[in-house]
Amino acid sequence: MKIAIMGAMPEEVAPILEKLGDYKTIEYANNKFYETTYKGVELVIAYSKIGKVFSTLTATTMIQHFGADVLLFSGVAGAISPTLKVGDLIVATKLAQHDLDITAFGHPYGFVPEGSVFVEADKRMIELSKEVAKEMGKVVQEGIIATGDQFVANEERKNWIGATFNADALEMEGGSVAVVCNALNVPFFILRAISDAADMDASFSFDTFLETSAIESAEFVLKMVDKLLEKSEN
Repeated sequence: MKIAIMGAMPEEVAPILEKLGDYKTIEYANNKFYETTYKGVELVIAYSKIGKVFSTLTATTMIQHFGADVLLFSGVAGAISPTLKVGDLIVATKLAQHDLDITAFGHPYGFVPEGSVFVEADKRMIELSKEVAKEMGKVVQEGIIATGDQFVANEERKNWIGATFNADALEMEGGSVAVVCNALNVPFFILRAISDAADMDASFSFDTFLETSAIESAEFVLKMVDKLLEKSEN
């Protein structure tokens, strides 16, 4: 088994690389990928850069070029649900693209022909995440994550996304990663730590909480790797 661990920004994978220590850096497709062995299993780690295009490219490369069998995404997100506060963790049950709009042709927001509005995350890994959360003493909320090529810092837009997709959080990569993994039959898991509430003063909140939120999310994802290895041995 080869596991891909992905983030969007350097800050989202830096805590993982720091914990792993030794790794090999490979430059490919205008990006850097970090390979290492962890407890006998191969890992490939990368940050995609922000947005759906770059995250699609990176996820596809990790699967097709580096041979990843499973993909874990660690990063930060803005809250939509009032139950989510800064520092909370959310696991995606399913994901949608909130900025995909061909409603002029009679389709719902987020839908394209031969596709679907939502892509569901791997149920087995969601169950494993509950075990990890319990062992770490963390409270992790499950919910719908909406993805778009917009950093949403507007309450009206945030509320529209929440109402249209029943979404709990929003970010800029998860939905496209989900499409890639679904198309290539690769199980995926997306964890987000809440770094802002989307309708706050975005620059202040994001800059203040990004680093600590990314560390929290990264720690959880490494525990997920441990749990995957534990289950594969049984």
